[in-house]
Amino acid sequence: MNSKPLFIFLLLSFMATIRPTWADGNPVDKVYHPLVVANERKVEWRLTSRQTDEKNVLAQRFAYGQAITEYLIIEGYISAERDVSDDFGLQGFELEARYMLTDQGQYWADWGVLFEFEKQHDSNTFEVTSGLLFEKEFVHTSLTLNALLIYEWGANVQNEVETEFRLQYRYRFMPEVQPAIEIYTGQDFVGIGPAFMGVHRYEGIKQLKWELAFIAGLNGKDKDHTLRFALEYEF
Repeated sequence: MNSKPLFIFLLLSFMATIRPTWADGNPVDKVYHPLVVANERKVEWRLTSRQTDEKNVLAQRFAYGQAITEYLIIEGYISAERDVSDDFGLQGFELEARYMLTDQGQYWADWGVLFEFEKQHDSNTFEVTSGLLFEKEFVHTSLTLNALLIYEWGANVQNEVETEFRLQYRYRFMPEVQPAIEIYTGQDFVGIGPAFMGVHRYEGIKQLKWELAFIAGLNGKDKDHTLRFALEYEF
């Protein structure tokens, strides 16, 4: 069966949903890949700095993850954020599961799913995220898409279902340096910008990955841009 019509339909469906009715938080974050490596363990650090006309929000996330099977990896996160008083403190906890639906290269494209559960610190506020992960390699480039469905409920938030979309088009120039273009959408936000990433491999499955991106919001005259950086060590 030719998968190209299915891919085109899904891509158009995702793009058709890009409108200002989406998730309340900053949508600029990691673009997830469907690949899971058997027996892998990882530690991860992510940093995002979002600058708007009103404020500068600095957030960090620390994670440990481990593959449970050759298709499933579980990660636990602790997130921290700088508040309006410039105090940096604990923001929430998160449990994440990523499942690889297809073996890498088995079909025309690679597919996976993502599930997340998050609880805010010192608040009965919760968030559940589920999403479809897609990746397709074209000679020396890779296209990765994340389509996410989010449900929020609890104290101080309106119970609602929201969506996010993330896109990364990457040129595999060399393992250590891979330039890319990323697109993110969220509530009242559509952003695009350059990204750079790479991987340094050690013995066996040990490797260090890095990512750096600057995403500019296309939201009229208001300033809204985000710098994101991530380090991930797999062993």
